Amino acid sequence: MLSLVVRRPTQPLVAPALRQKLRRQLQRAMRAAELVAVQVCLTLSDDRELHALNLEYAGEDHATDVLSFAQREPGAHAARPPLPAGLLEPLGDIIISVETAQRQAAAQGHDLLHELVHLSVHGLCHLLGYDHATPEEERVMFGYEAALREQARGGGRVQRVRAPGPGALLAEARS
Repeated sequence: MLSLVVRRPTQPLVAPALRQKLRRQLQRAMRAAELVAVQVCLTLSDDRELHALNLEYAGEDHATDVLSFAQREPGAHAARPPLPAGLLEPLGDIIISVETAQRQAAAQGHDLLHELVHLSVHGLCHLLGYDHATPEEERVMFGYEAALREQARGGGRVQRVRAPGPGALLAEARS
């Protein structure tokens, strides 16, 4: 399940039709990743909030495009009892600066929806335990992202995207 929150300062920048398309495309990416019994919250915000969060949680004194906050640490699944039937596993939160996304979209020559989907899928991969701190991690994560984005933007039936390697939370999120 996907919750979409649009902070007041960014509401004029993200029309209802764009929100609907973004929600649909991220849900398609989640289905492609076989994430069916999880809860993800996507928040569209501004540079001010992303700057504050980036400073507080990463020690970086600047705005950023996207931050992800997983609800559990890698390996924590085995120590927790299973959820009661019908409850969704909270996978985590993805927060995007729409202002930064707009600048990046303009610099790359594509529209805001394209950039928001790109950042949303990137955040989703982080929630699944993927990272890009080394060249090998980057190759794996970015390849997986590209395959998920292809399914997100497609119009037909969603095809399963095989997860490369053992993403730290991937197998647990599917169970």
